[in-house]
Amino acid sequence: METKKLAMIATKGTLDWAYPPFILASTAAALGYEVQIFFTFYGLQMVRKDLSGLKISPLGNPGMPMKMPFGPKWFKGINWNIPNAVQGVIPGFESFATSLMKMTIANNGVATIPELRSLCQEADVKFIACQMTVELFGFSHSDFIDGLEFGGAATFFEFAGESDICLFI
Repeated sequence: METKKLAMIATKGTLDWAYPPFILASTAAALGYEVQIFFTFYGLQMVRKDLSGLKISPLGNPGMPMKMPFGPKWFKGINWNIPNAVQGVIPGFESFATSLMKMTIANNGVATIPELRSLCQEADVKFIACQMTVELFGFSHSDFIDGLEFGGAATFFEFAGESDICLFI
Protein backbone atom coordinates (compact mmCIF):
# COMPACT_ATOMS: atom_id res chain seq x y z
CA MET A 1 0.00 0.00 0.00
CA GLU A 2 1.33 3.41 -0.99
CA THR A 3 1.78 6.11 1.69
CA LYS A 4 -0.76 8.91 1.48
CA LYS A 5 0.57 12.45 1.09
CA LEU A 6 -0.60 15.81 2.43
CA ALA A 7 0.73 19.06 0.95
CA MET A 8 -0.07 22.45 2.47
CA ILE A 9 0.70 26.06 1.69
CA ALA A 10 0.76 28.24 4.83
CA THR A 11 0.37 31.94 4.09
CA LYS A 12 -0.94 33.55 7.27
CA GLY A 13 1.18 34.97 10.08
CA THR A 14 -1.11 35.36 13.07
CA LEU A 15 -1.40 33.19 16.16
CA ASP A 16 -4.85 31.86 15.24
CA TRP A 17 -3.80 31.04 11.66
CA ALA A 18 -0.71 29.16 12.88
CA TYR A 19 -2.85 26.43 14.44
CA PRO A 20 -4.50 24.84 11.36
CA PRO A 21 -1.34 23.85 9.45
CA PHE A 22 0.43 22.47 12.51
CA ILE A 23 -2.62 20.59 13.82
CA LEU A 24 -3.44 19.12 10.41
CA ALA A 25 0.20 18.24 9.71
CA SER A 26 0.81 16.55 13.06
CA THR A 27 -2.46 14.63 12.82
CA ALA A 28 -1.76 13.48 9.27
CA ALA A 29 1.77 12.41 10.24
CA ALA A 30 0.34 10.45 13.19
CA LEU A 31 -2.00 8.71 10.71
CA GLY A 32 0.98 7.71 8.57
CA TYR A 33 0.83 10.41 5.90
CA GLU A 34 3.94 11.93 4.37
CA VAL A 35 3.51 15.67 4.99
CA GLN A 36 5.08 18.83 3.62
CA ILE A 37 4.24 22.44 4.45
CA PHE A 38 5.33 25.24 2.13
CA PHE A 39 5.55 28.50 4.12
CA THR A 40 5.23 31.67 2.08
CA PHE A 41 4.56 35.35 2.66
CA TYR A 42 3.30 35.90 6.22
CA GLY A 43 3.28 32.15 6.88
CA LEU A 44 7.06 32.46 7.21
CA GLN A 45 6.41 33.85 10.70
CA MET A 46 5.56 30.31 11.83
CA VAL A 47 9.04 28.97 11.10
CA ARG A 48 11.09 31.82 12.48
CA LYS A 49 13.13 31.12 15.61
CA ASP A 50 11.32 33.92 17.42
CA LEU A 51 7.58 33.28 17.56
CA SER A 52 6.80 36.41 19.60
CA GLY A 53 5.49 38.08 16.42
CA LEU A 54 2.52 35.71 16.30
CA LYS A 55 -0.39 37.79 17.53
CA ILE A 56 -4.15 37.82 17.16
CA SER A 57 -5.58 40.39 14.80
CA PRO A 58 -9.21 40.95 15.81
CA LEU A 59 -9.63 43.96 13.52
CA GLY A 60 -11.98 43.06 10.68
CA ASN A 61 -12.44 39.49 11.93
CA PRO A 62 -16.19 38.88 12.33
CA GLY A 63 -15.57 35.51 13.97
CA MET A 64 -13.37 37.06 16.63
CA PRO A 65 -15.82 37.98 19.41
CA MET A 66 -14.80 35.76 22.27
CA LYS A 67 -15.67 35.08 25.84
CA MET A 68 -13.27 36.18 28.59
CA PRO A 69 -10.93 33.47 29.93
CA PHE A 70 -11.16 34.75 33.52
CA GLY A 71 -13.61 36.01 36.11
CA PRO A 72 -16.93 34.75 37.46
CA LYS A 73 -19.15 32.53 35.33
CA TRP A 74 -21.53 35.36 34.35
CA PHE A 75 -18.56 37.47 33.16
CA LYS A 76 -17.03 34.58 31.21
CA GLY A 77 -20.38 34.07 29.48
CA ILE A 78 -20.49 37.49 27.83
CA ASN A 79 -19.71 37.55 24.10
CA TRP A 80 -17.47 40.62 23.79
CA ASN A 81 -18.25 41.97 20.33
CA ILE A 82 -16.12 45.09 20.19
CA PRO A 83 -16.70 47.23 17.07
CA ASN A 84 -13.81 47.60 14.59
CA ALA A 85 -13.92 51.39 15.03
CA VAL A 86 -13.09 50.93 18.72
CA GLN A 87 -10.47 48.20 18.18
CA GLY A 88 -8.62 50.34 15.66
CA VAL A 89 -8.14 53.33 17.96
CA ILE A 90 -7.32 51.67 21.29
CA PRO A 91 -3.52 51.47 21.63
CA GLY A 92 -2.37 47.95 22.46
CA PHE A 93 -5.68 46.30 21.63
CA GLU A 94 -3.97 43.64 19.46
CA SER A 95 -1.58 42.77 22.30
CA PHE A 96 -4.51 42.64 24.74
CA ALA A 97 -6.45 40.28 22.42
CA THR A 98 -3.33 38.14 22.01
CA SER A 99 -2.85 37.80 25.76
CA LEU A 100 -6.52 36.82 26.18
CA MET A 101 -6.20 34.21 23.43
CA LYS A 102 -3.05 32.77 25.02
CA MET A 103 -4.88 32.61 28.35
CA THR A 104 -7.82 30.82 26.68
CA ILE A 105 -5.43 28.36 25.02
CA ALA A 106 -3.71 27.62 28.35
CA ASN A 107 -7.01 27.34 30.27
CA ASN A 108 -8.24 24.72 27.81
CA GLY A 109 -5.05 22.66 27.72
CA VAL A 110 -4.43 23.33 24.01
CA ALA A 111 -0.85 22.92 22.85
CA THR A 112 1.11 26.07 22.08
CA ILE A 113 2.47 26.84 18.62
CA PRO A 114 6.06 26.00 19.67
CA GLU A 115 4.83 22.65 21.02
CA LEU A 116 2.86 21.85 17.85
CA ARG A 117 5.75 22.90 15.62
CA SER A 118 8.13 20.64 17.58
CA LEU A 119 5.64 17.79 17.35
CA CYS A 120 5.56 18.20 13.57
CA GLN A 121 9.34 18.20 13.39
CA GLU A 122 9.54 15.06 15.53
CA ALA A 123 7.04 13.41 13.16
CA ASP A 124 9.26 14.25 10.16
CA VAL A 125 6.90 16.81 8.63
CA LYS A 126 8.97 18.56 5.99
CA PHE A 127 9.02 22.35 6.29
CA ILE A 128 9.93 24.40 3.21
CA ALA A 129 10.32 28.19 3.25
CA CYS A 130 9.66 30.09 0.05
CA GLN A 131 13.10 31.42 -0.88
CA MET A 132 11.62 34.23 -3.00
CA THR A 133 9.56 35.52 -0.06
CA VAL A 134 12.52 35.19 2.32
CA GLU A 135 14.48 37.48 -0.01
CA LEU A 136 11.51 39.78 -0.63
CA PHE A 137 11.06 40.41 3.10
CA GLY A 138 14.81 40.75 3.72
CA PHE A 139 15.07 37.77 6.05
CA SER A 140 18.23 35.77 6.58
CA HIS A 141 18.34 31.97 6.71
CA SER A 142 19.62 32.35 10.28
CA ASP A 143 16.23 33.90 11.27
CA PHE A 144 14.61 30.50 10.85
CA ILE A 145 14.51 27.20 12.74
CA ASP A 146 16.96 24.40 12.10
CA GLY A 147 15.88 21.73 9.63
CA LEU A 148 13.96 24.15 7.43
CA GLU A 149 14.52 23.78 3.71
CA PHE A 150 14.40 26.69 1.27
CA GLY A 151 12.89 26.40 -2.19
CA GLY A 152 10.53 27.90 -4.69
CA ALA A 153 7.16 27.08 -6.16
CA ALA A 154 8.66 24.26 -8.25
CA THR A 155 9.80 22.57 -5.03
CA PHE A 156 6.23 22.70 -3.73
CA PHE A 157 4.75 21.40 -7.00
CA GLU A 158 7.08 18.38 -7.01
CA PHE A 159 5.42 17.05 -3.89
CA ALA A 160 1.96 18.60 -4.24
CA GLY A 161 1.53 17.13 -7.73
CA GLU A 162 1.62 13.66 -6.22
CA SER A 163 -0.27 14.44 -3.00
CA ASP A 164 -3.62 12.94 -2.05
CA ILE A 165 -4.65 16.12 -0.25
CA CYS A 166 -3.49 19.65 -1.02
CA LEU A 167 -4.56 22.56 1.21
CA PHE A 168 -4.11 26.33 1.03
CA ILE A 169 -4.17 27.88 4.50
